Amino acid sequence: MKAVRRARFILGRTRLRRSLIFVAGGLAVGLAAVAVAWLADEAQASFRHLETLWPWAPWIVTPLGFVASVYVTDRFFPGAGGSGIPQVMVARSTDDQAARAFLVSLKVAFGKILLLTWGLATGASIGREGPTVQIGASIMFAAGRLAPHRQPGFVLAGAAAGVAAAFNTPLAGIVFGIEELSRSFEVRTSGLVIGTVIAAGLTSLALLGDYAYFGHASAGLGFGAAWLAIPVCGIAGGVFGGVFIRVSKACAKRMPNPFRLSPRAHRLTVALALGLIVAACGWLSGGATYGTGYEQAKAILHGEGAATGWFAPLKFIATLASSVSGVPGGIFSPSLSIGAGLGGALAGLLPSADASVFGLLGMAAFLTGVVQAPITSFVIVSEMTQNHALIIPLMLVAVIADGVSKLIARRGVYHELAGVIVAKMRSAAARG
Repeated sequence: MKAVRRARFILGRTRLRRSLIFVAGGLAVGLAAVAVAWLADEAQASFRHLETLWPWAPWIVTPLGFVASVYVTDRFFPGAGGSGIPQVMVARSTDDQAARAFLVSLKVAFGKILLLTWGLATGASIGREGPTVQIGASIMFAAGRLAPHRQPGFVLAGAAAGVAAAFNTPLAGIVFGIEELSRSFEVRTSGLVIGTVIAAGLTSLALLGDYAYFGHASAGLGFGAAWLAIPVCGIAGGVFGGVFIRVSKACAKRMPNPFRLSPRAHRLTVALALGLIVAACGWLSGGATYGTGYEQAKAILHGEGAATGWFAPLKFIATLASSVSGVPGGIFSPSLSIGAGLGGALAGLLPSADASVFGLLGMAAFLTGVVQAPITSFVIVSEMTQNHALIIPLMLVAVIADGVSKLIARRGVYHELAGVIVAKMRSAAARG
């Protein structure tokens, strides 16, 4: 009996220590998310100021910025390229601690913050949310080294907390962790994951206040012909999302391997060309396609600016070019802006529905089409806009978009890119 009591005492201390580590890690993730948000805003403001002073600057700054970003990433932070979410998926699925540390570590987190800021300051069409997921996973992986038993649950908790803190959407963070990162929920770690999300969310709340990412959107959809907006947006979002996946995967497979010791000249040449494409999209759109696209999406949702028919396709091209270049940056925010632009452009087909409704439905549809995670998509759009009147239409449009996207691409973009990362890491290891 004495041995049993001692074992229970040790087990209790172990669980308490692990719980404290999860909470402390969540606080750190929240602080990091706030810092990334501030740096991202400052970087975009600096680029807009430069563009105002010298309208032709993006033709030089953007392509050269892409080259510099890809070179530094490949040379010093090879695990930090692109969105960051595929890297977290690979880290979650491997038992190799060295491989996991290569993809999620404090060094990677530092590089991600540095290069994300640089990318936005040079006009890349990227978002900060995907990188925040990798940063959160990296912080929690480092914290997990202090835990009595190392486990991938730390990586999952950090990633979920990253989503929650980046968007101020705690429910979406948990759903994202379940649906997209793990495809299951481990009962023994569920409470700890939720605790980490709460800690990160409270940190963000304390520093930034209670806010809706896109503000409160009160648009509704009455019964009747206006409901035709759901299949229209669902099909369009699914088609464009599926195409985005197919092109992203094809380009990623053909890009030179970033996990070699030194970047190839061809990879830098491609980055230069893709930077020129992003600059061209920015010039054609009057600067609307640079950065995250947050302001454009918010304007569409609140009826403060009509979406031109060219915004969505140009933002689509700019985001695709930025993503496949290897520049560290996410596709989450740009996908939401593309979806809002797509919905806004389609609003003319059905005058009986509010244009802002089309924008909301388009956001959920395109995001679902790209990531093929319908629950995460409608939950995050609903939380970001505090719009509960459209929850059923958002569910329906997400389901339709998911089905259409799967007809074009078998898996979501993050899972496809994770597969490419695994293949390239193995190839680099085999070559020594």
